[in-house]
Amino acid sequence: MTKAQITISVPDESMRLRLAPVDGVSFEVWDLHSVPPAGITMAVMPYMAPISTLRAITGTGISMVQSQSIGYDGVADVLPARITFCNAAGVHESSTAELAVALTLASLRGIPAFAQAQSERHWAHARFDALADKRVLVIGQGGIGLAASARFRPFEVEVIRVATTARTDEHGAVHAVSELADLLPAADVVLLAVPLTAATTRLVNDDFLAAMKPGALLVNVSRGAVVDTDALVAHARAGRVRAALDVTDPEPLPTEHPLWTTPGILITPHVGGDSTAMAPRVDRLIRDQAARLVRGDEPLNVVLRT
Repeated sequence: MTKAQITISVPDESMRLRLAPVDGVSFEVWDLHSVPPAGITMAVMPYMAPISTLRAITGTGISMVQSQSIGYDGVADVLPARITFCNAAGVHESSTAELAVALTLASLRGIPAFAQAQSERHWAHARFDALADKRVLVIGQGGIGLAASARFRPFEVEVIRVATTARTDEHGAVHAVSELADLLPAADVVLLAVPLTAATTRLVNDDFLAAMKPGALLVNVSRGAVVDTDALVAHARAGRVRAALDVTDPEPLPTEHPLWTTPGILITPHVGGDSTAMAPRVDRLIRDQAARLVRGDEPLNVVLRT
């Protein structure tokens, strides 16, 4: 192994041991909460760390940050000057798409009710919705939306895709978000797979929910603030819609929040990308970034430069 040319900080010892060795790279442990080691070129953020953690990079000489998440909402507000910020595109799409399908199936087929009956040792035979023959509206055609669309198709459903602008690709038509008012009334399942931006914040509001087909299922694996929580609670309590949420607003969800007890709501605690597939994919991305830095090549997944 050649002498290290760059130093990369990683948030814990287990990651350091998994990554080493990479030719020309030294890995040091730094969780962005203590005094950083000297000479760091790239810092890997702890997974799910608050965005405010990035302020620790100020004055360190670090030139690049690698996130372990796809989303980067709020990063521009706190990222110090002269920093390249890269997200973890390619790491979480498969696991998050899997969870989107799992939440959909669990909600439609009544798995929460059966689990409750099992805990009570009660044989509660009942008929619930099938996913087959449903119309699934996938809003967002980035990595997660594409992965989810592909996973829904084998379930004998009609997948309708929506993005910012209309277009056609190898899978057919992609509708514009401006068409939602016409698309929502016919959709049985509405999946949210969009980044959190000014345009998508509270995208799902009272008007959106009112336009949904009565009894339709809303599935959110994007960001909690894409949904107006108060409006969702009101519509779910009225029995108009159901929801399966991996993300909420606020998050973590306070113990007294009405979402916990609203009928027709299934909640998982923001675990879409946090599966056994994550670590090997993150490690592969960091090794690739490290090799690119040594060679002087452009890094992958650049989403911000300050």
